[in-house]
Amino acid sequence: MKFVTFEKVDGTTRTGIVIDSCNVIDLYEVSSGRIPETLIDFLDSCQENLERVKALFPLSHERDGVYPLNEIRLKTPLPAPRSFRDFYAFEQHVKTARENRGLKMIPEWYEIPVFYFSNHLAIKGPGEEIEMPKECACLDFELEIACIIGKKGRNIKAGDAEDHIFGYCILNDWSARDLQRMEMKVGLGPAKGKDFATSIGPWIVTKDELEPLKMGKGFDMKMKARVNGIQISEGNMKDIYYSFGEMIERASADVTLYPGEMIGSGTVGTGCILELGQGLHRWLEPGDQIDLEINGLGVLSNRIISGK
Repeated sequence: MKFVTFEKVDGTTRTGIVIDSCNVIDLYEVSSGRIPETLIDFLDSCQENLERVKALFPLSHERDGVYPLNEIRLKTPLPAPRSFRDFYAFEQHVKTARENRGLKMIPEWYEIPVFYFSNHLAIKGPGEEIEMPKECACLDFELEIACIIGKKGRNIKAGDAEDHIFGYCILNDWSARDLQRMEMKVGLGPAKGKDFATSIGPWIVTKDELEPLKMGKGFDMKMKARVNGIQISEGNMKDIYYSFGEMIERASADVTLYPGEMIGSGTVGTGCILELGQGLHRWLEPGDQIDLEINGLGVLSNRIISGK
């Protein structure tokens, strides 16, 4: 299933699922209020609510509560995750980005999956404009995949982590590289270089739909990035070094994870301008449109605008 948060013509915002690639079901409406209006509330009782969704089918497309996609506006599928941890799990990205800065690979990277916390209240959705920070001259995208936690757990082992995953979506970890460079010289961060915006969407695909694509520690899913319609990046999620299970094990060590928390994979190899180099593409500017595409997860598109 593809879960979305959407706005109807009357301004009402609801949680829904996409059916037949052209319609959205308002889950609250068709269930007569038995399924929560928001995805964060849905996830608090994830398994029970998934069973309620399954019980709705077969469902007539002609009934109330079913809306054509072209008559609603998709918003960020999980408007305010309870937290957002972003990992650094693709070896190619780490090695190349460091080489481009004249740095050697860090041996410790191979010992533990590492992450930083980003701003879980600055989450943007498909089609939403991204304001370029006023002090930024080196704006970048990052092509990633995120998983959404659907079950509470603490000290979760990698082999058990699948039970705690609700689904996956495309993630764009927007990065102000000049701000990031400056603050990380101090030994902390990234922080202001990252906290202005993160895009996810266009929907969250439940884990069962991706099961046939499993390969190695990841999934056989091509990941592409286009700027103004021109493809500049292509990778594959199957090349990930640390699995989401290993990331969840690390994140939950001595800490309780709750439904509605979000975990990012980090950038796939070739998945940002920092790694590709400005010889291939300049930094992003107002007016640029960035499309991130991942097989099985759809296309996430955003346009850059000047900061206010």
